[in-house]
Amino acid sequence: MHKFTVTITEEIAADTAEEAALLMYQGLAQRPPLSYSVADEANTTTALTLDRERADEFASVDHTADPGNW
Repeated sequence: MHKFTVTITEEIAADTAEEAALLMYQGLAQRPPLSYSVADEANTTTALTLDRERADEFASVDHTADPGNW
């Protein structure tokens, strides 16, 4: 299995960095972002915008059931 670094960039108005992080965490559950930057092990970066319908379908499947994920 490969390792990827996924980065989300979002501007959040807050009084402190800690508050901004908490607001980001809270927002992830309510409205997941659809734009990401993904870097692989060779530091090749790709900008991705997910299709909401496909992302929701993927999230609804229990991927832990695949023995390859154990």
